[in-house]
Amino acid sequence: MSADILNSFISYLSVEKGLSKNTVQSYFLDLKGYRNFLTKNHKDIKSFGRDDIIGYIGKLRDSGYSASSICRFISSIKGLCKFLIIEKIISDDPTENLRTPKQWDRLPKALDVEDIMKLLETEFESRVFIRDSAMLELMYSSGLRVSEIISIKINDINFEGGFLRVIGKGSKERVVPMNRRAAEKIKKYIHELRHHLLKNRQSHYLFLTGRGMPMTRQRFWQSLKKFGTVAGVNLTPHSIRHTFATHLLNGGADLRSVQKMLGHADISTTQIYTKVSADRIKKVYLEHHPRAK
Repeated sequence: MSADILNSFISYLSVEKGLSKNTVQSYFLDLKGYRNFLTKNHKDIKSFGRDDIIGYIGKLRDSGYSASSICRFISSIKGLCKFLIIEKIISDDPTENLRTPKQWDRLPKALDVEDIMKLLETEFESRVFIRDSAMLELMYSSGLRVSEIISIKINDINFEGGFLRVIGKGSKERVVPMNRRAAEKIKKYIHELRHHLLKNRQSHYLFLTGRGMPMTRQRFWQSLKKFGTVAGVNLTPHSIRHTFATHLLNGGADLRSVQKMLGHADISTTQIYTKVSADRIKKVYLEHHPRAK
């Protein structure tokens, strides 16, 4: 895939379609992976077809990507193909009538209480440990998306009230609770590290990289993986958020409240977690009822 064509498509999404910076970045990363796949198979932008796309989907499935993630990759490729037709680079759309995997065919993988406690209590030698520990604690405390964590500004936090303001998908604002432990770790980070990262510069963003710039998705995930490696816990970028929702429902929280805290526009998106909780109840029943087996 020509880098020029990919850059033109990204510019088209940003300027003409008016998509958000995060959405455009997602398109770029998705298509960069597809470009690498095509290159390894000796194909380029003018020669790939339906079979190549199907082959790529198979590779993603074999690599362990969820159905929802694969749907996102397919959506990115479809958007690219429409652009290529508009620009008269191709004449036929190879994604036409392409079937996509069923959304949410896999349940979110939530950590059990013991594993999440291992993560939250993990310590290791790092000059930015108190920052990373605060981010992890806040994610479990409030169920935030990665994009929401890295976008928090200092003025979004109300320490006295125990909540923070979040700008979620579609630029929708919501208020979410923040527990005492998360608040204490954030205060420690602000007082002991943040000003050192800034190096006499100014920033409205709460979490900063080692260079004093706003935290990035990639850096956040690297930090989270470090905790998982040290604690011996397997996790994904969404594990903590899934765990937050599942633990709330297992503890008796109502679905509407969890929906509001997660920032889901449609409650059907939140309902997947009721299946997770139902599975746990069934497991308990099978293990402890004398006539269950």
